[in-house]
Amino acid sequence: MKLGHNNQLSIKVRINIIQNMKRALFLFSLFSSIFAEDFITEAEYAKLLYENPRGVGCSSCHGSKGEGKVLATYIEKGVKKNLEAPPINNLSYEMFKEGISKPSKIMPSYFLTNFESQSLYRYISSFKKSQ
Repeated sequence: MKLGHNNQLSIKVRINIIQNMKRALFLFSLFSSIFAEDFITEAEYAKLLYENPRGVGCSSCHGSKGEGKVLATYIEKGVKKNLEAPPINNLSYEMFKEGISKPSKIMPSYFLTNFESQSLYRYISSFKKSQ
């Protein structure tokens, strides 16, 4: 089948449009990657994780700066006792990672990525008290 002059022109125009779109997409991608910024910083993300990682935030039990806090007071055999969440802003990374990945007593386990764990640890460690 022989193409007419209009069909050949139409094909050339389509090819030209596609090539121009590819160039525009390439330039857009190039400039976007050069000038793009993250939506939020790692520190902002870590703060969000600390306040609410997967429904129950660390701050609910460990305090706003990882200083620990009393969760409840109860009486056992006539003696008043406190149920406390310990400070977590002074832990080594290994202890921190183990604490969030293995449930113990009242501490739930969290299934965080390595990036999330490291970001969260850096955030909490920023509140360490001067010794």
